Parts: sequence; structure tokens; C-alpha cells
Amino acid sequence: MWSFDTPEGAEETMHALEELAREGVIDVHDAAALSWPSSGTKLRTTELHPASGAAGGALGGSFWGLLLGFIFFVPLLGAALGTATGLVSDALSAVGIDDGFINRVRDRVTPGTSALFVLATDSVVDSVRDAIGGRLPSDPIFTDLTDGQEAALHDVFGAGGSPVAGEPAGAEAA
Repeated sequence: MWSFDTPEGAEETMHALEELAREGVIDVHDAAALSWPSSGTKLRTTELHPASGAAGGALGGSFWGLLLGFIFFVPLLGAALGTATGLVSDALSAVGIDDGFINRVRDRVTPGTSALFVLATDSVVDSVRDAIGGRLPSDPIFTDLTDGQEAALHDVFGAGGSPVAGEPAGAEAA
């Protein structure tokens, strides 16, 4: 996850990611941009466009909705959700998205900012930094997913298995 100092930064950078994927420079399994206007509480998300040449949509809207809802809305609802909060937290931890990752994201993404969430192979973080480094105002927050964790994400939210046929397993969620 890269955070940006403007509500537009993540979406603009996601378009650059789509172009890099189309050109074959990077291999992105899925991505979503989150924009949080400074004058409101309504967050807006944009998902990677599948026609970009990236695997795009490998996990889909249900995954991004769950993850982003858990990060940003569960703290607001607190006790009203009770045990369900712990169950979702445990499920996300089981697939490599732990409380530390979630808390770091909450600290960085505030009103007037945006964030780009990317599920990609290990090498994409360096490739993106090299290709569009001037647009990346922060170091990414990322978690390494094991092959089993990535497969579990795809089993629950995607078509199952590796997102791209012949693609080596093991990804980073940034």
C-alpha cells in the first residue's frame, strides 16, 4: 500500500500501473485505489481495470470491500459488531493481513489523502518504484503472503489457485 498526500494521487498512480502492466513491465494480480476527500467521511474506491493487461480483478470487489471496510469502518462501529470484529481480524491474519498492517494503513490514510493497494509478485514493488518513483511519496507498507495465504485469498474471493496460469506463487500485498 502506497499512501498519497492528495485524494487523487492513488488513482493517478493506478492508471500508471495499468499502463506498465499493459506494456509487460510489471505483473499485477489486483489493485484498488482508495480516495478520502478532505471534506467528508465518504471513501471512494476504484479497482484495477481488467483490460489493462494485468490479471486485474483476481480477487474482486468483495475482497477490497471487506478489507477496506474492516480497516476504516470497523473502528467507527466498535462494540456494535462485537465478536464479528475478532472473527474478521482472525480471518485476515490467517491470510497474511495482520493487525500491524491494518494499523499502519489506518495511521497513514486520513481525510485528504489516498492509498493504492496492490497484490503483485515480489518484484513489482521495486519495478514500480523504478518506473514511477517520482509519483510515490511514501515507502510502501507491505506484507509478504505465503503460497498458502495467496491460495486462500483466491479460494475465498477469486477463481481459486494462482491468479495467472503458469505464474509462480508467492505474492506481496502492498
